[in-house]
Amino acid sequence: MTRFSANLGFLWADLPLPQAIRAAHRAGFHAVECHWPYAVPPEQTAAALAETGLAMLGLNTARGRPGENGLAALPGREAEARAGIEQALDYARAIGCPAVHVMAGFAEGDAAGRVFRANLDHACRLARPHGIAILIEPLNRHDAPGYFLTGSDQAARIIEAAGHDNLRLMFDCYHLQIMEGDISRRLRQHREILGHVQIAAVPDRGAPDHGELDYRHVYGVLQDLGWTRPLGAEYRPGRPTDETLGWLAAFRGPAARETS
Repeated sequence: MTRFSANLGFLWADLPLPQAIRAAHRAGFHAVECHWPYAVPPEQTAAALAETGLAMLGLNTARGRPGENGLAALPGREAEARAGIEQALDYARAIGCPAVHVMAGFAEGDAAGRVFRANLDHACRLARPHGIAILIEPLNRHDAPGYFLTGSDQAARIIEAAGHDNLRLMFDCYHLQIMEGDISRRLRQHREILGHVQIAAVPDRGAPDHGELDYRHVYGVLQDLGWTRPLGAEYRPGRPTDETLGWLAAFRGPAARETS
């Protein structure tokens, strides 16, 4: 049975985080994930997770100033980037979250690469004693023009060079279909470094039931690869989230509600 995680950065985004967690549970999701939970005290988030029995699979480091999209690859912003990493790890520890996505930000060039690698090394060393994985995610150039990390091979090279077993790839099928295509082969190629997989329709980033990608085929590939973790539904609903969940009912098995 395929399991799914609700990305609360997009789904039920009109609700406070604890209420969104409860809404995801009522809808039958098996887990949740979020973008930036920091306005909510971790005790409130942890209480909602405990009440529903859902796990929070991941959260992001802070974006930075208005208009920014992360700090970890920005030369001269190392102190802010590391403070954001420490903030994210503290929050993750407080709610039992197993992964933190370190956002690279808008940058380019060799200096940005060196800063990004150094900040990831710092993040991995801080995270390892707590059993937390550090994720990096390529974003497409159309939605995030100028973002430092744009491809799965680029991410794989960074992960290999870093030499940390808790540094993993966040494989967002939406972003990588736009940038690279060939999703089935990419999943097989990068299976050993996968940390999380996210889904959305391409090209409109709607619910994963239409568009260029046949997610039934993608699910089959992942099953063949032995992937058993929940897939992150990170799509823009465009209307009330509960009205967009027909795809979830179609894919979850009859026992899904009991095991959520």
